[in-house]
Amino acid sequence: MTGYEFPVGTCPGMCPLGELAQRERQGRLHRLELREGTRQGDPARVVKEYSRPAAGKELPRPQELRPAPVLLATVRYLLGQVAPQADLPPAEVHAFISDRLRAVRQDATLQRLQGAPCVALLERSLGYLLHAGYQLCQETPARFDPHLHRTQLQECFSWLRRCYRDSCHHREPAFQALFLLYNLGFPEALHQVLQLPDPVRASPELRTALAVNWAYLERNWARFFRLVQALPYLPICALHRHLGPARRLALLTFSHGFSARNCRCPLTWLARLLAVDSPEEMAELCRHHGLTVLDGAVVFQKAAFRDPGMLVHGPSHLLVDSKRGEAPLLEVIEDACN
Repeated sequence: MTGYEFPVGTCPGMCPLGELAQRERQGRLHRLELREGTRQGDPARVVKEYSRPAAGKELPRPQELRPAPVLLATVRYLLGQVAPQADLPPAEVHAFISDRLRAVRQDATLQRLQGAPCVALLERSLGYLLHAGYQLCQETPARFDPHLHRTQLQECFSWLRRCYRDSCHHREPAFQALFLLYNLGFPEALHQVLQLPDPVRASPELRTALAVNWAYLERNWARFFRLVQALPYLPICALHRHLGPARRLALLTFSHGFSARNCRCPLTWLARLLAVDSPEEMAELCRHHGLTVLDGAVVFQKAAFRDPGMLVHGPSHLLVDSKRGEAPLLEVIEDACN
């Protein structure tokens, strides 16, 4: 808009006082926002909620928008104080954080934040969303909407990568690698990464992500899972949703390559190759794909293999949980962003 000046937020807290008072009157405060033992909002805990844009709706005034430093402090509060809540269902805590992070991005959009302040918000939001996607992978769709979650992740990646095109940021290689791992095997994602400047593409993080991607596309499962086992926590969280399909394709490959009535493959070897937590879990995975398990070994026969359709993305101690460590989530994400 020619001549239009975008507003600059002046709200000093995580939530404008007007919204706090309105939601308190209407009984719309979340229990994570209440003073202990009361129905009153705690200004130190109430966080501005996401508001859907609507035709004819007035634009927020500067005092209703949070400036960049307050937005960053809000993100750190959500990741450092709210995310570790252990006395509430994880899906409920995530729904609260996800909504409030969406409101953070909305404030940033309305002010047209750019450069380092915007990158700081998006990188931390992505770190949290990747972590949450893994932690909630077994929740029912009624409690955790994977489609909405994927949409928010892809929107954050798209916005962050536009910021990277405008100026250099030292954590770009790491987050470009996360983008590729999250979109493993998608030609458009690979094409976009291959167009990046040489210094970014030559970084250790992106070289590793590209190697993982090529191994996946080439169906080189031994190399793929060997590389995957070496990934740190956030990269493996980004990749986690592809582990089930990768193992399915690996079992299909073996069912054709090793198809023989008297040929048996030890479950311990196969579990180690496909980075599965235990031979028992490997046996269950094989049965789920129609393969016969006898005396601690699987019999590969191409006629027996079946595609189970929808795959459940279960947790993985070997590949993911063991990388988490004891550090608080905020510290893990701050380390990834600094």
